[in-house]
Amino acid sequence: MNSVNESAAFWEKHYAGMDAQWGTKPNAVLTALLADLAPAPGTALDLGCGHGGDALWLAAQGWDVTPVDVSRTALDRVAAGAAATGLTDRIHPQQHDLSETFPDGVWDLVTATYFHTPVTIARESVLRRAAQAVAPGGRLIVIEHASTAPWSWQAGQDIHYPTPQDIIASLRLDNTWTVERGEAPKRTASGPHGRTATVTDNVIAVRRTG
Repeated sequence: MNSVNESAAFWEKHYAGMDAQWGTKPNAVLTALLADLAPAPGTALDLGCGHGGDALWLAAQGWDVTPVDVSRTALDRVAAGAAATGLTDRIHPQQHDLSETFPDGVWDLVTATYFHTPVTIARESVLRRAAQAVAPGGRLIVIEHASTAPWSWQAGQDIHYPTPQDIIASLRLDNTWTVERGEAPKRTASGPHGRTATVTDNVIAVRRTG
């Protein structure tokens, strides 16, 4: 798959067929990382937000959040979650196929949490554009799979995962950036139907200092 229409069709079908409550909790790696880095709440951009677990959590912490996804169903569920928790004024969903269009503006925090897709896109270009959307003093956080969970659509495939250093290099950052995290920790992940597995993540946090 490699067209805009296929991307939208794939993810719309994916979310339309999924339990609306799946993915409504924040990513534990992200929450732990932000607790450690302790940024003051500001504006945040959540790329590939899905059902909005990260976006809703960020908004509850005081962030003004722009969640982005290609799926209208996913964004409608984010909006419903915001309404149910009194966070509508801090949640501003936008629909984008990020390989084609990108939100205008700059943010204090830009997150790309498990921004993976079976659809062929220029992913490195999207992440470089994400870095460009970070305001001075702000951060880009990328959390991604560095191993394959048994419930993944990629299960059973021979996949080469980049290292954190590969990802950082691909961002092409200049000397106005500081690398705060570039590591690949293991964790116990929870999957559908109560399944668990030990997986590895790439965790990257870079801060724009100038």
